Parts: sequence; C-alpha cells; structure tokens
Amino acid sequence: MNKKLAIILINWNQYDLTKACLQSLLKCNYKNFSIFLVDNASIDLSGVKLNKDFPEITFLQNNNNLGFTGANNVAIDLALKNGFKNIMLLNNDTEVDPDFIEPLLKKLDKNPNIGAIQPLILNWFDKNLIWNFGGKFDNFFGRVITLQKGVDIKELKNSKETDWVSGCCFLIRSEVIQKIGLLDDFFFVYFEDADWSLRIKEEGYSLGLESNSRIYHHEGGSWNSKTKNKEGFVSPKTHYLSIRNHLYFLKKHNKNFNLFGSFLYQIFKLFSYAIYFLFRLRLEKFRMVFKGLNDGLKSRKHGI
Repeated sequence: MNKKLAIILINWNQYDLTKACLQSLLKCNYKNFSIFLVDNASIDLSGVKLNKDFPEITFLQNNNNLGFTGANNVAIDLALKNGFKNIMLLNNDTEVDPDFIEPLLKKLDKNPNIGAIQPLILNWFDKNLIWNFGGKFDNFFGRVITLQKGVDIKELKNSKETDWVSGCCFLIRSEVIQKIGLLDDFFFVYFEDADWSLRIKEEGYSLGLESNSRIYHHEGGSWNSKTKNKEGFVSPKTHYLSIRNHLYFLKKHNKNFNLFGSFLYQIFKLFSYAIYFLFRLRLEKFRMVFKGLNDGLKSRKHGI
C-alpha cells in the first residue's frame, strides 16, 4: 500500500483534548493515513490512557518534555524512515471535519510547486469565526502576522497562497523536509512554523491554502491554564518563549527583515509588555520579558 500520509499529534497532560482530536481523525472519510502520537513526558498518565484507548495508532513516549519541535521531530524522523509521502503536524487541541484531508492532498498532487499547505482553521467555540487562514511577514517591522483572525466565515477572502503556514495544521511534502531539514529545535514552541515556512520558500516552493478543508481550534487549549492565578491564565513561560523566539527568528532570518524597523518594533513591544506586567503586578512575567530579551539576543536555550 502506498504510504500517503502520516499525521503527527503531540500530547502533554491533555487527555480530553487529545482524545477528542483522535476521535475526529478516525472518523475521516479518507483512510490512507497513519497517526503518530507522541507523549511529551506527561505526568497525569494521559499518555498511558491514550495508548490504551487507541491501539490502532503508533504511540511514542518521550522521557522528557521536548517541546513542540523536539516531539514532532521524533515522529517526523520515524515517518520519513517509513516512506510516507506527506507529513502533517496537527495540534492536539483541534477537531477536524471528516472531509478535511482529501482537498489538501488533491491540491498538493495538482501543484508540485507547493511545498506545504494548511486548511481553513475555524474557532471551535464559534465555528463561524476564522482562527487562521494564512499569514504574511511584515518585512519592515519584522512581524509575523495572522490574516483574517476573528473574521466571520461569510467574509472569507479565499486566497490561494500564504507567506507562512500555521503549525496548528502544517501539511508538508516529505521530499521538502529532506531538503530543508527538521524543525529547528531551539524554538521549543512558537515561531517554529514561521521558520519552517521561510526555509521552504528559500528552496523555491510556494505555500498553499485550501478553504475546502476545515478544522476547528480550541484556542489556548494546549498551553493556557484553566484557572486564573496572580500571573493570569497565560503562563510566564509562554511569554518568555514568545519573546525569546521572535528575537531568535529575526536574527536567523535577518536578510528578510529591515534591521531598523525590526529594532523599533521590538523596543515598543517589550516596553509595552514590561509596563503592563508591572502595572498588573505580574512580576514573574515582568522578569520573563527581560529574560526572553537576554536569551533571544544571545540565542541561548536556557531555562526550559
């Protein structure tokens, strides 16, 4: 049998979300795919339970939390060794339409210049609202912009290409990975999809969008806390990684962005974060602003 598609999910202490995602995948009408589930050293036994509940999938257990990048790389490497033609990274906090796979694969088959593609990603809590349908790079200010977020689906601008593909659902040809390499593990999580997208485009490929393929995203489901504490719902580590990785991304791809504009934007963003966190007495997040700045400038993988 032709090994058409490998779908990779990462679980980290999220049994209910991952289970719902897997159940939706198993209801897909297209069947020529295999699921690789990587458990990222969960401490809530969710990995053990998922392995027992879904014996039909390939289960991989990490002894340490390798982040989104490291965990995906484990499964990507295995999928490449097993000869899969295409590989999809899919967030575990998504659920999919039964018909979402075939339109993506058909577009890839018809357009050999497309290196990677994503579906229309809608908001789980309001399925009429777009969460992501493409993005662009602001080359002057060094921003990575999500397009059409929060727009009603009736107002969808149906573009065919995008500057970057969302890691929420990133379908890529295996031959492209063999040319550009695995995900950059320094990122751990955040900006790794923008980095991969730029590396794909540097090889001469375009990046596609397919509105006839739809999935639904539980925004923040994988990382945000369910209860509010003195630092809010979002972990200080989330802000640290976002700040650090944005700086690392700009350094890595400095030829693509204006140095002066990027510097101005980063100063404005970091100053705004620092003032806001100090005003709200979120002192750990305030500290993470400067830690992220320091480690991003030095490109140090530290404190994860």
